[in-house]
Amino acid sequence: MGVKKLGHAPRHNHVVLWCTVPPASPYLLSSSSSFFLHVHLSLRAIMVSHKEFAGAGKKPGLQVWRIENLDLKPVPQALHGSFFTGDAYLLLFTTSAPSYNVHMWLGDSCSQDESGAAAIFSTQLDDFLGGGPVQYRELQNSESNTFLGYFKSGIKYQRGGVASGFQHVVTNDMSVKRLLHLKGRRAIRATEVDMSWNSFNKGDCFIVDLGQHIYQWCGSECNRFERLKASELGIDIRDNERNGRAKLHMVEEGEEPAEIIEVMPAEQTRPNSESRISDASGSMKVSAVAPSSPFKQAMLSPEECYILDNGVDKNIFVWKGPKANKAERRAAMSAGQQFIKDKGYSNKTQVLPAGAETTLFKQFFFNWMDKDETTGPTKAYTIGRIAKVDQVPFDASSLHSNKAMAAQHGMVDDGKGKVQIWRVEGEKVPVDPSAYGHFYGGDCYLILYSYRLGGREQHIIYTWQGLKCTQDELAASAFLTVKLDDSMGGSPVQVRVTQGQEPPHLMSLFQGKPMIIHSGGTSRKGGQSHSGSTRLFNIRQSSSSATRAVEVSASSLNTNDVFVLKSPNALYVWRGVGASDEEMEAAKYVVDFLGGSAKHVSEGSEPGDFWAALGGKKDYQTSKSLQNMVNAPRLFGCSNKTGRLTVEEVPGDFTQSDLATDDVMLLDTWDQIFLWVGNEANAEEKTGAPKIAKDYVESDPSGRRGLPITTIKQGAEPPTFTGWFQAWESKMWEMDPLDRIRARFQR
Repeated sequence: MGVKKLGHAPRHNHVVLWCTVPPASPYLLSSSSSFFLHVHLSLRAIMVSHKEFAGAGKKPGLQVWRIENLDLKPVPQALHGSFFTGDAYLLLFTTSAPSYNVHMWLGDSCSQDESGAAAIFSTQLDDFLGGGPVQYRELQNSESNTFLGYFKSGIKYQRGGVASGFQHVVTNDMSVKRLLHLKGRRAIRATEVDMSWNSFNKGDCFIVDLGQHIYQWCGSECNRFERLKASELGIDIRDNERNGRAKLHMVEEGEEPAEIIEVMPAEQTRPNSESRISDASGSMKVSAVAPSSPFKQAMLSPEECYILDNGVDKNIFVWKGPKANKAERRAAMSAGQQFIKDKGYSNKTQVLPAGAETTLFKQFFFNWMDKDETTGPTKAYTIGRIAKVDQVPFDASSLHSNKAMAAQHGMVDDGKGKVQIWRVEGEKVPVDPSAYGHFYGGDCYLILYSYRLGGREQHIIYTWQGLKCTQDELAASAFLTVKLDDSMGGSPVQVRVTQGQEPPHLMSLFQGKPMIIHSGGTSRKGGQSHSGSTRLFNIRQSSSSATRAVEVSASSLNTNDVFVLKSPNALYVWRGVGASDEEMEAAKYVVDFLGGSAKHVSEGSEPGDFWAALGGKKDYQTSKSLQNMVNAPRLFGCSNKTGRLTVEEVPGDFTQSDLATDDVMLLDTWDQIFLWVGNEANAEEKTGAPKIAKDYVESDPSGRRGLPITTIKQGAEPPTFTGWFQAWESKMWEMDPLDRIRARFQR
């Protein structure tokens, strides 16, 4: 988790140093014969600048150092993303703003001294950069999404470290022999495991790295997207660690070439086994659950404890169910110790309570699912200026050529296509074209917009739902949207719009006229409700120059907009100090609709009757609009490949290749939500993802309730979606993605 300091002042702290001798420098520590030294000192007095910091943060990008003999050594760029599990690392990510992220990464087997040195270097680097960085403490297998985003091809965990003589040196050594086990669907983690058939399983991908030849081995039960991600990692190893000098091959389970068979031990057994400890029968018993991996997660009952025998590495895991009783927990530890003694295993035993399982433990299970993977996306957030997205000025003439502008302003075109509108009355009833642009809070509407893009006719179905419509009308609007979509071959883009959250493009369909939204009632024949004698309309222009006039209460008055007020005695057009000429022009249409001759009033010179019509003068929003902060978009994958629907965020800057064609993807652009449906997504994903999207918006602590949710099909993406992806390729999926990446193997 990142910790942001809000200021920078001299810091005086109590510091505990774990030392053997008075250190020669503030970061030289040892533990050969330890004692505690408790001192009170000024950190600033000892924070000398390391020579490696001279170039720190000078240019955007990632810098990585490893703790070697309690000193800092840079890691070559070609080996960024590769970590020895016995070491500690310091990472600095610098943006063009500039702003900084400092990460301290600790391997599972790094020493206390290395961990302490990394912490001190992290503080020194923070101090060197003026106290501005966001600091992260990263633990192996539990890295933050921010950290994972730096390594789009995945991260690699290698055994050993400095103490074992392993060095980060680019040697193009063709004698390498290692086996990497790949886990993860969005963020790939590759862990070095024993070069043995016992390390393989049918559900995952592996990299057999033999130096001159790199083999991507795919289990018969792994899916296509996992194969794609594994291929990216294989290409990364070839191009960076071997400087493109190795050959890359894709191998299917059961079709291994002689080169792989020759480096594997002859045994074909799987000695991993799982045992259960339970007193449910009235006496404590240890019984076998399964003789070999991969196991099923469902085998782990929360009421009991288990021992997993990792025969390959000669150690065991003890897993404690959250509802296991004390006797069972004690018996599990006792049985584990006896197990180790009987088999002559290492005393290294991992005791894992439910929810704290390590990646090494999870790899013995087929498609392990963590509890928090079912909770969906978390709150959208920004960190300093890192998440700042440059605003693109609106220019309707360049909508088709400037996809970034189309995306940021939510405009597929200039709104001059064909418009058809129906009101939902059990069935869809056509709205008189003379009433286009007027929407009532007691109704639901279907708006079909047709336009041409790239020589093809495209369609958008906007489903507008009033805040005061009935549940029956909400259900009918959803049903009729699907029915209309089906009648058009399933090609339209669907956008669900809640009253008050209209996207700019919908507002632009009325060609210079404002979209007028009435707070209640209905426009049905014979069903119109009577409007109040006093009505107030708020007129605001969007970033794309479209305007909307929304009926509001007096408390909505603010200095940035134009308001039209109709009372029994008068009609006023009130202009706030921050209002635009375009908003004043749109007010004319509201005045024409309400009828009568309007008096123009400027903020600060209102007559008494104006305030009387509003129920008296009260405090209202008088601060000028703050500069809009554009939040970085976030991409999530919705998948049930593990048997239940889960949501996982794509780390870092996403690309088109992160759109898994066998999933539904959720793109959050802050003021709009997109659901992208891959051609191979299954029925459960298609039906479950919209609920996840709705829950995601409704539960956001920032209060973004009611945002439009746009459903898009693979191959029919509008510019409002594609513009969020750099270098979008409209023909990407005309070739099978696996065939496309296999072509990169032949470089």
